[in-house]
Amino acid sequence: MSRPTRRAVRLLPLVLLVVWLAVGGGLGPYAGKLGEVATNDQAAFLPRSAESTRVIEAQRDFRQQETLPALVVWTSPGGGRIDPETRSAATRALATLTGTPGVVGAPSPALPSEDGEALRGVVQLRPDLGEELAPTLGAIDRAASSVPGTTVWLAGPAATQADLSDAFAGIDGLLLAVALVTVLLILLLVYRSVLLPLVIIIGAVFSLALACAVVYVLADHEIVRVDGQVQGILSILVIGAATDYALLLAARYREELARHEGDRFPAMRAALRQSAGPITASAATVALGLLALLFSDLTNNRALGPVGAIGIVCAVLSALTFLPAVLVLLGRAAYWPARPRPSDSESGGTGIWRRVAALVDRAPRKVWAATLAGLLACAAFAPMLDSKGVPLDEIFVNDAPSVAAQETLGRHFPGGAGNPAIVIANADALAPVKAAAEDVEGVASADAVTASGRPGAGAPLVVDGRVRIDVTLADAADSDAAGEAVARLRASVHAVPGAEALVGGYTAQRYDTQRTAERDRMLIVPVVLAVILTILVGLLRSLLMPLLLVATVALNFVATLGVSALVFQHVFGFTGTDSSVPLYGFVFLVALGVDYNIFLMSRVREESLRHGVREGVLRGLTATGGVITSAGVVLAATFAALGVIPLAFLVQIAFIVAFGVLLDTLVVRSLLVPALVRDLGPVAWWPGELSRRTTGPEGGGAPPEKAPAP
Repeated sequence: MSRPTRRAVRLLPLVLLVVWLAVGGGLGPYAGKLGEVATNDQAAFLPRSAESTRVIEAQRDFRQQETLPALVVWTSPGGGRIDPETRSAATRALATLTGTPGVVGAPSPALPSEDGEALRGVVQLRPDLGEELAPTLGAIDRAASSVPGTTVWLAGPAATQADLSDAFAGIDGLLLAVALVTVLLILLLVYRSVLLPLVIIIGAVFSLALACAVVYVLADHEIVRVDGQVQGILSILVIGAATDYALLLAARYREELARHEGDRFPAMRAALRQSAGPITASAATVALGLLALLFSDLTNNRALGPVGAIGIVCAVLSALTFLPAVLVLLGRAAYWPARPRPSDSESGGTGIWRRVAALVDRAPRKVWAATLAGLLACAAFAPMLDSKGVPLDEIFVNDAPSVAAQETLGRHFPGGAGNPAIVIANADALAPVKAAAEDVEGVASADAVTASGRPGAGAPLVVDGRVRIDVTLADAADSDAAGEAVARLRASVHAVPGAEALVGGYTAQRYDTQRTAERDRMLIVPVVLAVILTILVGLLRSLLMPLLLVATVALNFVATLGVSALVFQHVFGFTGTDSSVPLYGFVFLVALGVDYNIFLMSRVREESLRHGVREGVLRGLTATGGVITSAGVVLAATFAALGVIPLAFLVQIAFIVAFGVLLDTLVVRSLLVPALVRDLGPVAWWPGELSRRTTGPEGGGAPPEKAPAP
């Protein structure tokens, strides 16, 4: 190598460091600005082709703009009946809201419940209020509270959206702080190094800054969609993935430093040569797995796909550029006060991983049979996981005002009051459609919307030959019974000749989302498995080994669902999960679970080519055991940080991924996979080169000269 070339190579780390410092300093603020381009408009996250989505489009013809209803409920503090004077006062209070910023049209009058113990009014709001929603609801509350002798409750979609905004308010900084502090503490405890954990954390933060900047630009140009949930998952995914990739490279660099007697540049070249392939392959499994969500018909799933993939690309870019630059500049000092040493695979193994390797070598069949039986036992409970959706009163982990208000509303009015099913039909068929709707089991009432904008108050409003009928369901809008009623309602009104009826509304949207989620799982799961299998075949030069690895991580996922079903029901008190939870859990767990198997088996293959298949399994396990386990613990702890957001969906995702990663790291990757490969021998690598090495110490058929002692 010429002198100018050597000088350029030695300057490269410094150049990369300067570039990343500019990235971190210049793009860091975008992590806080991402909320500016986020949307919590739930209508934007519905199935594209569902009937309820088409109803939303049709609704716009019946009013100048889509609205967000706020339901005002009055009750008597003592639980008694409400007199006519109080009802009149409530109607006057609602009327004062006409013209209030954010309020659309005139509020409805206050209507009494059948038991006479409550009143209900509806105030329509603009759906794009954003930060103005809370002040507008405050104005409604103040007006409603002017009615003497009553207690006021605010329910409905507007109140729920306000509580969702409160749940995410200021959460970005807290979530990021919890994740980073957790990762830092784990790294300090595991590696007992001062600088290395800080370097890894800084690299993760830089990669997150880059990812947020890219996503911000794309979202600002409406190329991708972002909401609070996607924001939270992006932060956790980038921090966890960047840390995992950094740990693998840092561990290999530490080995190479000892092997090259502290010569930093050749040590880093060797470390990158051996680590870049597994890291890139691991990142590809996660990124492509996330991109498979683009096949989903649910917009929120499609939103997470490219956003998450961008985060993974930024994480691997940081791990393969920023981290090598800093490690080369620091050399041995990066690991101070610890000292770089040869890998455990060369020293015969130390501590717990030497004993684990000895156990796998001594009784592989007993090990894989016992772990397989345990995983199958856990998997047996997976059918108990109900993914039909989370009831409204379980959306928030803590107490939320909108939930209490909805419960109060449900005690005095039909369960679907204020949140009707919406039927759009041809005006000529209004009478038979209305009659068909009223005859459906589970329907409390059906009224055509009039020119005043309210059902049943005058002549029906006809727009382009179509009418709208609001159908109040007898059961709560988020209940299974209401969903079944919507299915019956659709069958009934679809059968009316010439009506061309469509059924939408909140319950129909929830029903369509569940059906779409089931369809998405049937489509996306095989796509993700095929993508991962293809990557593994290319990396490991084998067919049987990739099939084995994919089967084990799939089993780990099902076992995790089984444990989650028990924990959600008996510990957390959830009666169901969000319909997207199983799919998200699958994509994260299978893709991330394969990561650790890639790290392990790429090292096993490397060692097997040198020392034979049997010795390769033992050396690979002892060499990677510590770093992969610490990476798994870090990733699990990072995803567990999602639990600080008080939403059932994210708490469920946090538990599934955190528990599943630990189960995969500590059981599947540490015991099941090595034991299976050790028991199968060279045939596990069929039809690759290693499958043909059957004799001698290089082939792995004969015992190695010295196996790790127990």
